Amino acid sequence: MDPPRSVAAARAAFDDGRTRDRAWRAHQLEGLIELTDAHESAIATALRDDLGKPRAEALTTEAWLVRGEARRATGALTRWMRPRSVPTPLSLFPGRSRIVPEPRGVALIMGAWNYPFLLTLSPLIGALSAGCAAVVKPSELAPATANLLADLLPRYLDDEAVQIVQGDADAAQRLLEARFDIILYTGGGRVGRLVMTAAARHLTPVILELGGKSPALIHDSADIRQATRRIAWGKILNAGQTCLAPDYALVPRRLMDAFLDTWREAVREFLGPDAATSADYGRILNDRHVERLGGYLREGRIALGGRVDAAVRFIEPTVLVDVPPTARVMQEEIFGPILPLIPYDTWDEALAFVRARDKPLAAYAFGRDNRALDLVERTISAGAFCGNDVIVQQTVPGLPFGGVGASGMGAYHGRAGFDAFSHAKAVLRRPARLDSGMRFPPYSETTLRRLRSFF
Repeated sequence: MDPPRSVAAARAAFDDGRTRDRAWRAHQLEGLIELTDAHESAIATALRDDLGKPRAEALTTEAWLVRGEARRATGALTRWMRPRSVPTPLSLFPGRSRIVPEPRGVALIMGAWNYPFLLTLSPLIGALSAGCAAVVKPSELAPATANLLADLLPRYLDDEAVQIVQGDADAAQRLLEARFDIILYTGGGRVGRLVMTAAARHLTPVILELGGKSPALIHDSADIRQATRRIAWGKILNAGQTCLAPDYALVPRRLMDAFLDTWREAVREFLGPDAATSADYGRILNDRHVERLGGYLREGRIALGGRVDAAVRFIEPTVLVDVPPTARVMQEEIFGPILPLIPYDTWDEALAFVRARDKPLAAYAFGRDNRALDLVERTISAGAFCGNDVIVQQTVPGLPFGGVGASGMGAYHGRAGFDAFSHAKAVLRRPARLDSGMRFPPYSETTLRRLRSFF
């Protein structure tokens, strides 16, 4: 179905009122659970075809996260939908005040290519739980997953209220010309600005998940072996093509050699003697990204790794040192298995280095000194903070996922997703009687003194 017809169909389904019903919402969420359970192998195959994603990664970082989030949303739906009472001023007695969550309407969800199953369906869970209809645009850069979603979603969800639109940038542009009630886009800042510009024509609220350069700060008190292993894992996951991946590491100068030694051991332990032959290591999305990442390798000295096989879109996990702060690899989001290593002499110097840059999607800090980690949490603005680990904060059901500043705006995931796709309607109900004479003019000084006591 073409974009205008898809939007019209979703609008008609929302307008007929069906999506507001709790049973409808629960049925859609249960459909996503059934879809995931019934098609694990097909999901894993599509992700392998698109990204060379290992089966374990496909299941643990995409399929099972979607299933788990849908299950939790189903269980919490009644609680989330319940209006919340707030105190009513004495001046309005008798009266009853409530905040009532109502669906925003028709949502446009624009998925991402790096986690094309998770980052398309996780926002959809928020939209469905809130009672919205949705138009879903999977990324054309992950065609196998996009085709799978186009095949499966109409079979498990309301095929009128949930529309799938495939296509390239032209299809996305045609969608953005339509009026939606909320738009969620996951991707890069350049397209994010285009989405926001298009949304402004209709005053449509947007949620933008844009990524950025997430730092990993290693304090002098850190267990360097544990910190390095966890950072290496975060760079190996999805071949570094993760918006929450550590983008560079700040390391005490005296621990640089220890970091490199541990990285070498960890990569060998995780992927074997040759990462190119490991069944647990993915591939870069396409030739253009391989070329882009290859250019980054020339912007510093390769301390470890650096091997590239463009024919199979393989880039070895790589550590760069002696990287100028002005290099492109330190200015642009890497989105690949390359880690610049920046030495520092004092903790204040490391903090200042991060604060001088755009606000990241996540900030990571490692150390046994809780006061040092507290300082990072308090003074570095980021979409999320994680102490002594990377990326895994995204798997906590109750934590929102979203950026700040250049890394995005708005958040979703769990209850935050329900809230993002809902409007918190202010409701005051008063009886049609018992008006106070003090409310209406004319006002005397005595009346004003009495009214003052209500404020």
